[in-house]
Amino acid sequence: MTKVAVVTGAGTGIGRQVARALLGEGYRVALAGRRPEPLTEAADGHADALTVPTDVTSPESVEALFTTVREQWGRVDVLFNNAGTTGTRGSVDTLSVEDWQAVVDVNLTGMFLCARQAVRIMKEQDPRGGRIINNGSVSAQTPRPETVAYAATKHALTGLTKSIALDGRAHDIACGQIDIGNAATELTAGFSASACPRPTAPSGPNPPSTPPTSPTPSSASSASPSTPTSPS
Repeated sequence: MTKVAVVTGAGTGIGRQVARALLGEGYRVALAGRRPEPLTEAADGHADALTVPTDVTSPESVEALFTTVREQWGRVDVLFNNAGTTGTRGSVDTLSVEDWQAVVDVNLTGMFLCARQAVRIMKEQDPRGGRIINNGSVSAQTPRPETVAYAATKHALTGLTKSIALDGRAHDIACGQIDIGNAATELTAGFSASACPRPTAPSGPNPPSTPPTSPTPSSASSASPSTPTSPS
């Protein structure tokens, strides 16, 4: 039986690479994302690729995505829950409520909506079960400066992942999370500008190097005068 995967945020970055890797492993892959053009480019004409423009913040759009996949291939074995946004930069006292909500809608509610539809299908299909992989971030453990909304949603995603894993266990549904560090993608392009500056080395002449030490009496006595030792 050919396995079926759904990848959100599949038009660029990590999502695109995961979709192509799954296609390379023989999966049928539904590539979901907001813009049709990057999805088509990512699919690259593969016979087992299905592109489905999707807004993960919309319950109706997400439901339509999974309905399309089930009608096309009959099941869902893997969900790579990947769509996300860094949103507007800001700390807790400067970020607007609107900008906060925009990040929550994609990074948390969007993950919830996709997982909800996947779990419903995985429970009903025969054989039942499947796997959900939530794409977290190193920010789920250590925030970057002025990313209060992004960091908060990635921390919350860890709770969502654990809850899905607990509730899905009885239905042969596994759920895990990957917290990737610094990956050079379109999404993370702005992070380097916000990185904390590293301390510079003090100016001035370099300190003198430590002079070589003389052999200890024990090592000197162990070497034969007529047999030079090799440098260490």
